[in-house]
Amino acid sequence: MYATTYHKAKTVDEAVKLVGQSESGKFLSGGMSLLPTMKQRLAAPSDLVDLRHIPEMKGISVSGSEVKIGGAATHYEIKESAELAKACYGLHSMASVLGDPQVRYMGTIGGSLANNDPAADYPAAMLALDATIHTNARTLKASEFFAGLLETALEDDEIVTAVSFTAPEKSGYEKFRNPASRYAMCGVFVAKTGSEVRVGVTGAGADGVFSWDEAASALSSNFSADAIKDLAVDPGELLSDLHGSSEYRANLVKVMAKRAVESAR
Repeated sequence: MYATTYHKAKTVDEAVKLVGQSESGKFLSGGMSLLPTMKQRLAAPSDLVDLRHIPEMKGISVSGSEVKIGGAATHYEIKESAELAKACYGLHSMASVLGDPQVRYMGTIGGSLANNDPAADYPAAMLALDATIHTNARTLKASEFFAGLLETALEDDEIVTAVSFTAPEKSGYEKFRNPASRYAMCGVFVAKTGSEVRVGVTGAGADGVFSWDEAASALSSNFSADAIKDLAVDPGELLSDLHGSSEYRANLVKVMAKRAVESAR
């Protein structure tokens, strides 16, 4: 790993200032992607500014049907929140199967969203929940935030400080894990509120996370696995690699969507 200078920021403003003053500084929020990249010498930031200990970025609150999760909340904290499990079972279920215990203790929701890995779990949930992404400069709807593979609408000095959403009546998440890496080859999050259903898909899209609008429309009329049994996903819009063809992933999207509906609470 290259030499770097570590900073433990106490506030969001301090973190932004430290990165701005550095030669090529990076925000560190869990480091589940950045640190392995540095170890492989594919990234060499002059400074690392740790966001995990900033009080204003921590915590999970549920007020009525409104949910807010700090950007520095870890996957483990999301998994262990009894309030969140009641408000949004799908997100609780997702955090329970995210990575391994070490990743769940260290990784954060803000870091995952900012990195926007094509196999990351949270982006599918944010689309399905129609979540709002809060940064130190503005708020963005999830549909505006994700901009393609490993790309987001974030500027260099922006930090994901929190996410918020209205708790759905029902939600569920199911994913098919890559046998080697355990990352999602396909993960589907479904959320139902009233007559509206949203479906987010991760791990399968050639351009990253996407909403499966056709399934959402069918499920809005009939929230059951049968409603999507005759639907098909266009393989031309999906990934194809040594782990699975685009046709294989197209079938996975449908299968995982049906399972997510069946497991929704």
